[in-house]
Amino acid sequence: MHKMELTCYAGSLECLKAALESGADSVYVGGESFGRDTLSQEFSREDLIEGIKFAHENNKKVYVTINLLPHNKDFKEFEAYLKTLDELNVDAVIVSEAGTLITVKQLLPEMKIHLGNVSNVYNYETANFWHEQGVDRVVISRELSIKEMETMRLNTPESLELEAYVHGPVIMSYSGRKLITSYLESKGKDNYSSKKKYNLTEEKRQGQYSPVYEDEAGTIFFASRDLCMIEYLDKFIRAGVSTLTIEARLNDEKYVREVVPVYRKAIDDFYNNNFEYNCTEDMLETLKNATPRKHTTGFYLDETVDYD
Repeated sequence: MHKMELTCYAGSLECLKAALESGADSVYVGGESFGRDTLSQEFSREDLIEGIKFAHENNKKVYVTINLLPHNKDFKEFEAYLKTLDELNVDAVIVSEAGTLITVKQLLPEMKIHLGNVSNVYNYETANFWHEQGVDRVVISRELSIKEMETMRLNTPESLELEAYVHGPVIMSYSGRKLITSYLESKGKDNYSSKKKYNLTEEKRQGQYSPVYEDEAGTIFFASRDLCMIEYLDKFIRAGVSTLTIEARLNDEKYVREVVPVYRKAIDDFYNNNFEYNCTEDMLETLKNATPRKHTTGFYLDETVDYD
């Protein structure tokens, strides 16, 4: 059976080191300038250099995210930025649309390319199309079931890696516009502040709060519950998924050091116990205590499981 990679999004250098020290095989980060996305605001060039050095010294990998939906003006600095990433020896870049993919392939033909979840890969035909364009890995839509992931694996070449999110905040929507600022201005209120927390709530779902984040790159809306698939981790492996991802850009180092070891142990136990899997109550309790937010299995199962 194939070896499973565990990767984690890190919003700071401290979280990068914490993730790798806690058992992650790789990390996703956002660099400053073109590569800074809406959730990663604390990675300077110096941090990126130190983080890559730390990772490679420990036989781990660093993947850098590219802006989710770049505008025409962004490409003026893009080539220089890509050359910098190549010089820093990053292991892959993650893109979300064709323009950035084409540019990466033209400028850095040897660079590994991952296609992000914003592209919403729903079926194997789409996955195969992107692979033919030069993508090495696709992040599967979180709206698919594990059964559909298995079908995708059976109908895609082994050279295409499949990645699935298994834990953390779930992105519901992304816009390249600064929507909170626009709303606040229309109401004559103060501008958006990164020091404040913003949430959406529906009239018919009182008590459920969906976090909203904004910066120069745009606005991201999250679901009211975080994803947690620790009880069903073996199903992803059996379905042929090659990489499991923990979303932790919104969280601190303490969260990373609590969550990553649980998934590392779960994966190792599966392989060490002749592919038998047993999720313990201790695992669930550790993940529950790591955040005040409630968990869910989302759309991955036939019936959604909400943890209260």
